[in-house]
Amino acid sequence: MAQRSLVLFAHGARDPRWAEPFQRLQQLTQAQMPDAAVSLAFLELMEPRLPELVGRLVQDGCGEVTVVPVFFGQGGHVLRDLPVMLEKLRQDYPQVVIRAVPAVGEDAEVLNAIARYCVGAAGVL
Repeated sequence: MAQRSLVLFAHGARDPRWAEPFQRLQQLTQAQMPDAAVSLAFLELMEPRLPELVGRLVQDGCGEVTVVPVFFGQGGHVLRDLPVMLEKLRQDYPQVVIRAVPAVGEDAEVLNAIARYCVGAAGVL
């Protein structure tokens, strides 16, 4: 197990097909980070949930976890639910560095990529 882990944290849905783009994102990210473990975790409705995944990572020897919320914005789940989960994880695993970054949709580069896609889509109208 890699000492460093990157966890892509998504909402989850009842339809398993919903997770397919997130699974592709996980694979693309893992290919760019061969020395780290890149995993996908969910807030609800899908497995693994974030606490269970982090528990497995720690059990496998991980000492550093970075959580990337793959949410479009900093809504209630990212602003309220995630900090509570992270604080509990830090209490449960004080020997592990656990941090989170802002939601991907808050990043200018991500928004510019989405804008380029939208502009390109307008070309097919």
